[in-house]
Amino acid sequence: MTARNDGVRPDSPAERAQSRPGALRWAVLGVRLATEIALIVVLAIVGANATPELAARIALAVLLPLAAAAIWGSGIAPRARRRWPDPWRIGVETVLFLAAAAGLAAEGSIVAAIVFAIVTIGTAAAVRAVAPGG
Repeated sequence: MTARNDGVRPDSPAERAQSRPGALRWAVLGVRLATEIALIVVLAIVGANATPELAARIALAVLLPLAAAAIWGSGIAPRARRRWPDPWRIGVETVLFLAAAAGLAAEGSIVAAIVFAIVTIGTAAAVRAVAPGG
């Protein structure tokens, strides 16, 4: 497909996304960053509350976010060396977000878990529609 400068509407999803106003794209990417940070924070909180033993709480509060960050950096992040293609990438994202939501639910924060899952997974889908490759 060739680039168009004739005022004709773009045909491919990538062309449509690139023709959208930059503000929407940056807003979605900003929310995306917030959901990624929230994932790390939620996993740290879940790990810190997972067990009554102090050493295990500290270990889980550190290791759960590190594991998620390692997975994210290895195949999900835009600058990953070997970025996984969709649907694998969104599948792994969904599993990570659902695991964090399950941890919240296990702690008794059911509403927070539901809201977290909806917002994070919804944002992951929105990124693909508004800012492909983001």
